[in-house]
Amino acid sequence: MNWDTIEGNWKQFSGKVREKWGKLTDDDLEVIAGKRDRLSGKIQERYGIAKEEAERQIDEYQRAT
Repeated sequence: MNWDTIEGNWKQFSGKVREKWGKLTDDDLEVIAGKRDRLSGKIQERYGIAKEEAERQIDEYQRAT
């Protein structure tokens, strides 16, 4: 699924994102608001991982959706 679809339906997808990345808070999800770069940044921040790893995880999630 392309990211535009995820962004456009963020309310529905935010629950699935929360399941995958449980350390993200409701406030984080509001700030992210479907923006891929914001999601990447919050994953890096909450999980203490590199940008490349966060991007890899998001790509994997996007392919599985």
